[in-house]
Amino acid sequence: MPDPAGLELVAHELREQVPDAVEDTDYHRDVATLIIRPAGILDALRWLRDEPSQRYHFLASLHAADYLPAAPRFGVHYELLNLERVERLHVKAVLDDPGAPALPEIDSCVDLFPTAEFQEREAYDMFGIRFRGHPDLRRILMPDDYEGYPQRRDFPIGGEPVLFTHNEATTPRWWE
Repeated sequence: MPDPAGLELVAHELREQVPDAVEDTDYHRDVATLIIRPAGILDALRWLRDEPSQRYHFLASLHAADYLPAAPRFGVHYELLNLERVERLHVKAVLDDPGAPALPEIDSCVDLFPTAEFQEREAYDMFGIRFRGHPDLRRILMPDDYEGYPQRRDFPIGGEPVLFTHNEATTPRWWE
């Protein structure tokens, strides 16, 4: 993982090659993070993958987060690996909540990292983040007719009671 000074050097090089892409950097608990503006995410990821001094060729993880009540509300996190140097770099893009019924959007990185295909589908399914240009953006974990996005912080808690052997006699009409 790059140290704080190394992270700033990467951010500086990226700013020179992709102007207006880097919003900020963060180094917390030995995790180096580049915070990228959503409009520049593909250019930044492509540079990190293709630049000979970087070579982050492997996307280990893509996941989303809901920071409600903070604004911007959503974050899309990319964890990149440089297997030659055994180095890990986090890239984060933060997205505003456009308000219902619109969904937050960011460009898909499936063309750069094919491993992102199912991970972007999961982020869409759980958080309602739409990935523009995704080859098959549809639900992956929830039923197709499911309404809402269950990992959002404002998703209603509750649902159906869980049936155990100790409470099946007190749960009326449990067999239906």
